[in-house]
Amino acid sequence: MFAQPWRESRRVVLLALIGLNVASFVAQFVLDAFAPGFVRDYLALSNRGIHEAYAWQFVTATLLYGSPWHFLGNMLGLYILGRDLESILGQRHFLYLFLSGAIGGELGHLFLMPSETILYAASGGVAAVLLAYATILPDLDLIAWGASRFSLRLNAKHVANAILLLSLVMLAIDRNGAVIHSAILGGLAAGWLYANLLGFGHASWVRRLLHRRREATERAQGNPKFNPGRASPSVPGARKSWSGLIPSVRG
Repeated sequence: MFAQPWRESRRVVLLALIGLNVASFVAQFVLDAFAPGFVRDYLALSNRGIHEAYAWQFVTATLLYGSPWHFLGNMLGLYILGRDLESILGQRHFLYLFLSGAIGGELGHLFLMPSETILYAASGGVAAVLLAYATILPDLDLIAWGASRFSLRLNAKHVANAILLLSLVMLAIDRNGAVIHSAILGGLAAGWLYANLLGFGHASWVRRLLHRRREATERAQGNPKFNPGRASPSVPGARKSWSGLIPSVRG
């Protein structure tokens, strides 16, 4: 059964996320100015906070930035990518995608970084949005620049691969103090997983495993409508002609 044709929708979740991050950045700036050390000690994700049961850090850390440039880069990327993704996935799945990236970024930091490091985790959700975008629209140009004898074109897949490589390098060389990069790797992984579970991209081992388990369950239950060859369901936008989607997104 095919989904409804893709069409642009109101970007309610995207604008709400940007508004929330703007408000949190202003609050962080004020706290840093009038209560130095408070953000680092009580709001960023830290080993001390985990041991002392500062559970709120898992929420507040996802809204913290390492610098104004970190904030501007995140908001620019979220807006450019989120305009299309919220329309393709729908508001609910776009929000879940962002939240899964925020959680994945924190988990990645806890598993991959020394316990004494402190995480400002705002990049996790944006990283998930980037990887999901690269999975759904891998060949769509995000950067296009040309001069008389030189031109540069980077599509979504190239940008995602560059961010992945950069995050791996930073993970190896910057492993002390307060960091922002360690949330990216977990966010990218969460974005790839979420997009694949929704039915986008090439058939991955995750999707094949879930499809086999669903087939086994329906076979065991004797479902009369069971059809081993049917495609797995997905969200609106996953089962339609991409030739109609790409020009619409470009516009």
